[in-house]
Amino acid sequence: MTSTVPPPGTLTRESAPGLQAVLLDMDGTLLDTEGFWWEAEVRVFERLGHRLDEAWRDIVVGGPMSRSAGYLIRATGAAIEMAELSVLLNDAFEERIADRLPLMPGAARLLAELHAQAVPTALVSASHRRIIDRALTSLGAHHFAHTIAGDEVERTKPHPDPYLLAAARLGVDPARCAVIEDTATGVASAEAAGCLVVAVPSVAPIEVAPRRTVVPTLEQVDLRFLRGLLTA
Repeated sequence: MTSTVPPPGTLTRESAPGLQAVLLDMDGTLLDTEGFWWEAEVRVFERLGHRLDEAWRDIVVGGPMSRSAGYLIRATGAAIEMAELSVLLNDAFEERIADRLPLMPGAARLLAELHAQAVPTALVSASHRRIIDRALTSLGAHHFAHTIAGDEVERTKPHPDPYLLAAARLGVDPARCAVIEDTATGVASAEAAGCLVVAVPSVAPIEVAPRRTVVPTLEQVDLRFLRGLLTA
């Protein structure tokens, strides 16, 4: 079941200066799992009799399952339907991950600080609900007021819908939200929604741009840093 994005301006409180919420991507941003997804893709296509080119890794990283799976089907010529491949990839990823997923450096501290300071937060991921629910065991479900999965919106990243939906559910102005992302796909989604973006590149580089700050690690990001960006 997918969620419909409310029209702009609905369900949001009157805009006020400063930071209203922090919206966070999951894979590669909070969790060190981008490599796990590639390993799952390689394993599945090996079983299908195809070898993936390492150069494709940067193309499929950070995108929705439909985009990455579709690209790999076209690139390899594998005789498999998108729906079946999506199930196989999710199964392979779940086989790859342990009970406790590795967090990116600085992620646990940042989540704890946002929670302690009662900053509204949402987890916004292109991963499917089954993967998010598994990951929340490591991330701590109490850190997020809402979680948005890629299979719960009609259009996932790079479209703005996931971040617009997260802001609407929190009742905040997207322009007063700080989004933390690790890929160009996620950055495009957040910027299209009108959010301020902090990019922490995980695989491919991301350039600095208006309303976008690029940092090498989450260890450089805290609440004071985020509030300072909105003030500026």
